[in-house]
Amino acid sequence: MEQGGLLMWPLLILGVAGFFLAVERALYLNRCYIRADPFLAGIKNLLRKRRLLEALTLCEETPGPVAGVVKAGLLQFDQDEYRMKSAIQASALVEVPLLQRRIGSIAAIARIAPLIGLLGTIVALYGTFSILEATEDYVQFSSLMGGLKAALVTTAVGIGIAILAHAVHQFLHERVLALLHDMEYVGNELMQFLLRDLPDEDSSDAVAEEEEEEEDMP
Repeated sequence: MEQGGLLMWPLLILGVAGFFLAVERALYLNRCYIRADPFLAGIKNLLRKRRLLEALTLCEETPGPVAGVVKAGLLQFDQDEYRMKSAIQASALVEVPLLQRRIGSIAAIARIAPLIGLLGTIVALYGTFSILEATEDYVQFSSLMGGLKAALVTTAVGIGIAILAHAVHQFLHERVLALLHDMEYVGNELMQFLLRDLPDEDSSDAVAEEEEEEEDMP
């Protein structure tokens, strides 16, 4: 901090802010992630037994946007394809901004940090040239070291923060894309199951009776 000069303070603020944003977003996205295939299989199994309320309860108890999309589709259980699709899309539109929140701020830090580092370099070099201008004949090299060192330090720190911020932004962006893919996949699979593959009530009752008989057998 002493070697870099005053512009190290804005860089420090950017670095600390980027760290806390990265940790918060990583924890949030980690809580949002669930294994889509096993979750959807459990929902389908409950629907085959006509246990809609239990399926909705499972969605309520499961965190993340995937469960929210499934819940939106289940609430339109007896509706046509258009209403079901509209409900699923509306749920996804609500979830997307929540997933992408603050990730743009990390990208902004990645763009701003090297500019502040470059500004620190210019300020430090300007101070060095001022010393040279004020000295008419001879100047000791040690008197110039402070300005040159500050120029290098601010540039290096700014670029370092930018590299880390870019890496974190890319990682979080990939996590968001994975969640969006799961939301789209689950929504389509649920609609296909409810509209075309879900057995009628009579066959569902027969399956439930068979399962009960198997459970009663010694």
